[in-house]
Amino acid sequence: MRIAFIGDIVGAPGRKMIEEHLKKVRAEYGVDFVIANYENASHGFGLTLKNANELVACGIDVMSGGNHTWDKKDILPLFGTHELLRPHNYPKEVPGTGCKVYEVAGEKLAILNLMGHYSMPFTDNAFRCALENVEALHEQGVKNIFIDFHAEATSEKRALLMLLQGKVSAIVGTHTHVGTDDLQIVKATGYLSDIGLTGCRDNVIGMDEKVPLKQFLTGMKGHFEIPKKCKKILQIVLFDFKEGLCSEAIKLKIFDDGRILKTEAWHD
Repeated sequence: MRIAFIGDIVGAPGRKMIEEHLKKVRAEYGVDFVIANYENASHGFGLTLKNANELVACGIDVMSGGNHTWDKKDILPLFGTHELLRPHNYPKEVPGTGCKVYEVAGEKLAILNLMGHYSMPFTDNAFRCALENVEALHEQGVKNIFIDFHAEATSEKRALLMLLQGKVSAIVGTHTHVGTDDLQIVKATGYLSDIGLTGCRDNVIGMDEKVPLKQFLTGMKGHFEIPKKCKKILQIVLFDFKEGLCSEAIKLKIFDDGRILKTEAWHD
């Protein structure tokens, strides 16, 4: 099976890039299943019903979340009507789930959404949650396992790879909005510390730079806004899985000026 993953979709610019390019990517690269992180999809904070439907119509099969999952009240009923995940290491009393299994290309595929600890909301231990759920999935006969690890620290993301290499099919980090250049396959596990945002690329993490600059210069906080006009990018990573093993991985950076940059994973 070939799956695709899109990182933090930031507001209307990110949704626009997905609308313009995702179906073409699915067709050209023979993508069987698309996962995307929704937590910044609605004006940078959370997800609304309208935008959820919009993204599904563009060809996204399931969406994962993060620390901004709860920013829009619309999200609560969507866990019962849409293929949405939230970090699985939130306490069990929290609505929704962070782990689901799907039938893709004749095999089972599990999606596990986790959230890190450094500079993030309080949750249960992500690493223990990962181990417990991966072991449970293996006992159920599920070999293909993809993890969206929504975390600030690259050290946490790298540590999860060390913990689960050879046990899951791929781990991709989200949250920082800044893509890393370490796409690799280690012991048949695909890995990328952070895929980077899909949205505006000429400011600060997809947001207008005025408020972030004021905060850095003066310590005075403000509300981040998405620019009405900006240069845009779609960042998407493709993985080939079979029987739980990742054989190939490529990352595409699609720019709104027509450029497409392709990076192939290195094998260790």
